[in-house]
Amino acid sequence: MPNTQISIYTQKEQGEQWLRMYRGCLPVFACVLGFTETGLIPGISAAGRTPEDRKYTACADAEFLYYGPEHKAQYPLPPLAAGASPVLISRAVLESLKIPVHLFNAGLPQPPAVPVIDLGGMAAKCLSGGAAMEITTVHHLFKQGLLWGERLAANIQKGYLIVGECVVGGTTTALAILTGLGIDAAGKVNSSHPVCNHAQKWALVQAGLEKINFQSQIQNPKSQIQNSIDPLQLVAAVGDPMQVVVAGMAIAASRSCGVMLAGGTQMLAVYALMSAIAQTYALSWQPEAVVVGTTRWVAEDPTGATVDLALNLGKSSLTESGGTPPLFATHLSFADSRYPQLRAYEQGFVKEGMGAGAACIAAHLSQDWQQHQLLAAIEAQLERLSTALN
Repeated sequence: MPNTQISIYTQKEQGEQWLRMYRGCLPVFACVLGFTETGLIPGISAAGRTPEDRKYTACADAEFLYYGPEHKAQYPLPPLAAGASPVLISRAVLESLKIPVHLFNAGLPQPPAVPVIDLGGMAAKCLSGGAAMEITTVHHLFKQGLLWGERLAANIQKGYLIVGECVVGGTTTALAILTGLGIDAAGKVNSSHPVCNHAQKWALVQAGLEKINFQSQIQNPKSQIQNSIDPLQLVAAVGDPMQVVVAGMAIAASRSCGVMLAGGTQMLAVYALMSAIAQTYALSWQPEAVVVGTTRWVAEDPTGATVDLALNLGKSSLTESGGTPPLFATHLSFADSRYPQLRAYEQGFVKEGMGAGAACIAAHLSQDWQQHQLLAAIEAQLERLSTALN
């Protein structure tokens, strides 16, 4: 039966096969929370109106995802310049379909007020300094990712694992990782702004990459690619804590089940990182088990070039082992929503986050949900939130 609710933009045949394999299956949902001081730069992100608000975005989203709209939040959803948090979308689907949720703290400035698995990471410094994290922290987080990927996959009999994220400023660290891995990504990434702030992102990335000490090049006799940068060193220099956790999680889970990386630019960067790490450290993984799932607001963002970016992933010598992943997007539309906060998505605000696009894809796949069912469930969340706040 044709899938009218999901678009496949790259690797169509592989993507169709993946969808066929997991039709009727419920996923397990993991969400990895992280933080980078890059997100505090004025104007860098619209995920929270002020830098102070943005410190708490991940905590607020995690609380809403876990408890829903009626819970009196310790960290309420932050005010946005326009739109509403994408966690409303994820929560609507996860609650309706009773999808199990696991939250991971990869490195936040403060602990969230929800049951989370603390991975013993730390928030990253601004990537422009070229010294975002300690290399020991990156190695530790990668090992934790591998461990949890294996643990989560062990409990999945027929389904697949969705891995989402919340990192304010994360599309900028994604641009830094992609560029550092030799992928042409400048001007192709997305943002939570209606018009992507490419120049601001690129200036920060160039500043960070210029400061990298290229003593951290790969001199590993087992590695196929001598004298290029070690991907884990690259994360330590200009990345954020979520990236390396999700890379480890997805590498390990791909060995035994399907994996949907939930997001746009950030998850394409994670996919590139997985390819580079697996290649550099000779780790086994199953690239064909891994797909990227997002919203059409990301995939078709006129101020980014997500599809081009996905197609560029296999073109670097560091990432060629993984090639290009299938890129999916949900057809979810808010054009007919009665809420202006949701209609703002159609103007390019927010776009994606907290695994929103992948959650909708899961609803289509497991229950054959159509547009009207998604919209009704999401609007109901917003209505309940408005009632709870008044």
